[in-house]
Parts: sequence; structure tokens; C-alpha cells
Amino acid sequence: MRAFQLTDHGGPDALRLVELPEPAPSDRDVLVDVQAIGVNFPDLLTTQGLHQHRPELPFVPGCEIAGVVRAAPDGSRWRAGDRVAAFVWQGGYAETVAVPPSGLVAVPDGQDLGTAAAMIVNYHTVHFGLARRGGLARGERLLVLGAAGGIGTAGVQVGKGLGATVLAGVANEAQAATARAAGADDVVVLERGFAARVRELTAGAGIDVVLDPLGDWLFDEAVRTLAPEGRILVVGFVAGQIPNLKVNRLLLRNASAVGVAWGAFLDVDPTLIDSAATSLDRMFADGVVRPRIAARHRFEELPSALHRLARGEIAGKAVVELPSRSG
Repeated sequence: MRAFQLTDHGGPDALRLVELPEPAPSDRDVLVDVQAIGVNFPDLLTTQGLHQHRPELPFVPGCEIAGVVRAAPDGSRWRAGDRVAAFVWQGGYAETVAVPPSGLVAVPDGQDLGTAAAMIVNYHTVHFGLARRGGLARGERLLVLGAAGGIGTAGVQVGKGLGATVLAGVANEAQAATARAAGADDVVVLERGFAARVRELTAGAGIDVVLDPLGDWLFDEAVRTLAPEGRILVVGFVAGQIPNLKVNRLLLRNASAVGVAWGAFLDVDPTLIDSAATSLDRMFADGVVRPRIAARHRFEELPSALHRLARGEIAGKAVVELPSRSG
């Protein structure tokens, strides 16, 4: 099979398209022929050696796929021909992947495999963050930072699906259109002192939940937007620096800072991906959740797609698509 193998931590340019033996699944794994791969920030960090998950080199990275089951163990719920999406810690940049059962979810009718691949990391992460870690309730106010990116557009849509009023934080007016198209009720430009503008937009009430995949100085400013008993969800640090938290600000607001590490929690709760899929599939059927796929690339273009992600050129999500192994 063809696969992209990472030879060193030199970023996307260190990926080499090679021929490798197909994976030998364990007696529990499901063998999936890949037809779509999500392009996401954790994989970019992995190619640079900056992600906490650092397998021994060389290895095949890639954590977000969709495809068709080729084989499954006896007694499994899966059958050959089933359309599935999956999360794997590594091995996704390949034509065939062996997937543990806890990482698999069925793709609903009416959803193409490119869309299914685009939903795994971003939509399951924000659903875990908003619904479980943040306890976002219907009628609450949600601020999504980086609302024009993959996590951000997913956060806007899932927030709306959970019944929140969503304020989208973007870098500029050009990104505002993307956030509004995702369903945001209003938009704020994330410039220094944006907390004051958020207070104006909420008539002084503040924000109940902040979804923050950016970090850096934006985290500290976002804490200032919190209403009493507000929660800020720590998803990542795309903006650069890992922020330091002055906990007196939490004390004064009776507020909370909450970590969101979805992939790691799959080992704690193997039912997590299935339970979230039930909610997300309903939102998809209702038309609330619609991944914004900004670019579709051929398999050979995967390193280029990661470079585009690193340069901030993808408004929403990019996917890589492979032809069916049967033809």
C-alpha cells in the first residue's frame, strides 16, 4: 500500500510517499480502506515533533480518516462494506488502516466520506468540550476564538446545535464572513482589549463559555469576558505561546478553566465517540452541522495541504481524498 512516512521532525517536507506492507490487525482491530483523510493541526505538530504524541521515527502519521471496512473480527458490530470514520493515534496517512473499535463511528446516509473525515477531530473535540467538559446549556452565551478555522467553525455549529447564542472571535473582517456562514449570531475582531467589545455585545452580562483553541495573549483577554460561573475551555495553543493563568481572576468571577483533550479521553471512556456521534448525526440531519470544506486534495498533495494549514490559508477544513480500492 502507499503511505506517507515521516522520516524526521522537519515538518511536512519530511513526509515521504513510500510503499509499505498493509497493517496486520490484532484480533480486535477493524481493517479500513481509506478514502478520505482530514488535514488537521495535531498532525502538523506531529510532523514538527511538537505534539505530545511522538512515536519512534520513521512512522506513518495521520489521525483522522474515513473509508470502507474491508474486514472485521468475528462478533464485531462492523461488517465488510460498512462506511466508517475513525480516529487513530498514527497510521492514517495510508491507503489501509487498522482501527481499534473504540475509534470507529458509522457514517450516516447522506454524508460523503470527505465530510465524515472532516468531522472526526474537530467536531468530536468541540462536542466533548462544550457538552461534557463545559456543560454548555441551552440559552447560554458562547464565545468561540479562532472562529474561521477548523475547530472554530465546528465550535460555532455545535454551539448552535446545543442551543447557545454564539459570538465568533475572528482575526479580521474577511474571516467574519466565514464565521457568519457557519452560523454565528455575532462577530468580534480579536484585537487587544476585545473583552470590552464583548461586554458591549452582551449588554454587560459577559460570556458563559469560551472555546479557546488559540492560547497566547488571547486566553488572558478571554478570561476577562467571563460571566459569573463562566468556563473557559483550553483546547490548544495555535496562536503560539502557552498562557499563564492568574487564578485570582477565576476567584473573583467564580469562574473555571477547563482542559479539553478529547483523544486522550477515548482511552478513559471507550463509548465517547459513539455517544457524541449520536448527537452530531442529529445536528447534521437538522442542517446545523455542515463542515466547511475549503479544499479537497489528492493523496499525493498531502504535504502541500499541511503547508497551507501552517500558513493559515485554509478557511475551515481541508481533506485529502483517495480513490476507492475496488476501482
